[in-house]
Amino acid sequence: MRILTVPPDRYAQHSDELAQMHRLRAMVFRGRLEWDVTVTESGEFDEYDTLDPTYILAVTEDTRVVGCARLLPAQGPTMLEKTFPQLLERGKLNASPTMVESSRFCVDTSLAKARGGGQLHLATLTMFTGIIDWAMANGYNEIVTATDLRFERILNRAAWPMKRLGEPREIGNTIAIAGSLPADPESFNRVRPVAYKSSIARNSVAQIRSAA
Repeated sequence: MRILTVPPDRYAQHSDELAQMHRLRAMVFRGRLEWDVTVTESGEFDEYDTLDPTYILAVTEDTRVVGCARLLPAQGPTMLEKTFPQLLERGKLNASPTMVESSRFCVDTSLAKARGGGQLHLATLTMFTGIIDWAMANGYNEIVTATDLRFERILNRAAWPMKRLGEPREIGNTIAIAGSLPADPESFNRVRPVAYKSSIARNSVAQIRSAA
């Protein structure tokens, strides 16, 4: 399993992997979690996919996408501040230039023979490691996200605890929470699977999202 990073200038090159990603998101968020998300025959999409994010994908040896996350600089429009401000204390993120938002994280846990340390799914640990790796390589030291209490427990099991940015709230059929995660060498080494090898492209921050 490897990590593939797809910034805007590589969307066309990796169109098949991105198509798999949108289908995976539909399967997880609508099919498994029953969230109220927009799904078409091509998969799950939302407005933040139009903002030139960088995607982090976990890909198997046979090019199957089994994990994904979407990264956007926290100083621009973010899901956390624009869509879920009720999860933030005072409704504001107070973003800094070294903060990035991760959203639409999901993993295909049906993949066989894929358990890592502490019985967490290997794709989950690989995704965590890839996100931290990419963040550090691109000048970020903090990752913010909107998630749920179930996923907060997974982060704790992975020894990558999340600092809460507000109180849990009921949203749809889940109890949601906003949080901040460190992107530093200590966190990287704690969550990294033994076989992980970094292939993160050293993109400039300017490449992550256009100024438009």
